[in-house]
Amino acid sequence: MPTPRKNGSKPSRVEVKPTARQQQSSATQPAKGKLGVMIPGMGAVATTFVAGVEAVRKGLAAPIGSLTQMGTVRLGKRTDGRSPKIKEFVSLSTLNDLVFTGWDIFEDDMYAAASKAGVLEKDLLSQVKGRLSSIKPMKAVFDHNYVKKIDGPNVKKGKNKMELAEQLRQDMRDFRKSSGANRLITIWCASTETFIEPSAAHQSVKALEKAMKDNDENIAPSMVYAYASLKEGVPFANGAPNLTVDVPAMLELARENEVPICGKDFKTGQTMMKTVQAPAFKARLLGLSGWYSTNILGNRDGEVLDDPGSFKTKEESKLGALEHILQPQLYPELYGNIFHKVRINYYPPRGDNKEGWDNIDIFGWLGYPMQIKVDFLCRDSILAAPIVLDLVLFLDLAQRTPELRRLGIQEWLSFYFKSPMTAPGLYPEHDLFIQLMKLKNTLRHLKGEELITHLGLEYYD
Repeated sequence: MPTPRKNGSKPSRVEVKPTARQQQSSATQPAKGKLGVMIPGMGAVATTFVAGVEAVRKGLAAPIGSLTQMGTVRLGKRTDGRSPKIKEFVSLSTLNDLVFTGWDIFEDDMYAAASKAGVLEKDLLSQVKGRLSSIKPMKAVFDHNYVKKIDGPNVKKGKNKMELAEQLRQDMRDFRKSSGANRLITIWCASTETFIEPSAAHQSVKALEKAMKDNDENIAPSMVYAYASLKEGVPFANGAPNLTVDVPAMLELARENEVPICGKDFKTGQTMMKTVQAPAFKARLLGLSGWYSTNILGNRDGEVLDDPGSFKTKEESKLGALEHILQPQLYPELYGNIFHKVRINYYPPRGDNKEGWDNIDIFGWLGYPMQIKVDFLCRDSILAAPIVLDLVLFLDLAQRTPELRRLGIQEWLSFYFKSPMTAPGLYPEHDLFIQLMKLKNTLRHLKGEELITHLGLEYYD
């Protein structure tokens, strides 16, 4: 029988010398100086993120939804009582370290863009107007053929895509100098591009560079940004479902230059809920007959997704989660014949306040059917903004950690994405709770702490 502790007693603490593993953790360089955040696409998500950071800096609001700012990480046994905040456990940049810039096809500064997006109230925006007004977009790399529903005047010109990439690289160098940033991060917050499949142009760096010089149609604007970032040694996060860095050429470039990459497609509303509910069905071995999902939204994202090509890119991202979570090949009688449908409808009156409906047909003991209805009235950019913040800070951590940056793909950041990147041939984990365990165990590993398995047998010895 286990021996109970006396009421009010605390476990004794034993001081131990750092292990070799803990000493190795010092390889992470400290977060000194400014961190420059460069954002392709200064629309609703980007402006909500930057305005939110400014509001938190001023003490006007709390960084709700941000793991790096509010989350904790348990260390050791449950009885040890050690659960520091993540930002105190690992070396992260602070919000005061962040400086911002971006590119956009429209010429509005961030205050004007945020006002038009209509996500945040005017009273809050007015209190951060000074800083937002000072952030004006650089000319963007853009091609209307890849995003057919919008167009704008603030666009770079060049004889080919390689020349455009060189212009972006110069933008990055100029921003580093003008802002005094020690380190940079690029995070894609721009629109969903039309669907592209991997081709010969994506198979190697050499092939990619030739395709860029030849203006190959398989090289989308997001790839130009990614290429420029990786060549400059700048980590890149892909917040849209575009192919972008998820091709052999970009993986090769990331590994070669030791630059962290991650993606794709921020996991915000409906898909976040799927990655919570589907693991519950699988855990309880409840069958699934069908899952019908539909959305209405009215922001620029909704307008872009009204194009069939862009919608197909998004659809591919949203459809993948169920199959990987439920593993129909292992449970054919439960999940081998699912009807899964996803719809997105552009509805201007709703603005950024997206509504997602889900009809879920499940079955239980003896095959008896049941239904679940979900109506999620969410605010898309409010859910996305803390994801952007966390990815910026964690990617910077990865870049300062040799063990992580050498990997290229940062699978431990799958927690934030609808369609997580993995090593070639490896299926992704979509279960939100497995993803969170992977993320926190990575942080424990970096600091030489014991990984948490939740086995728990040691409490009953």
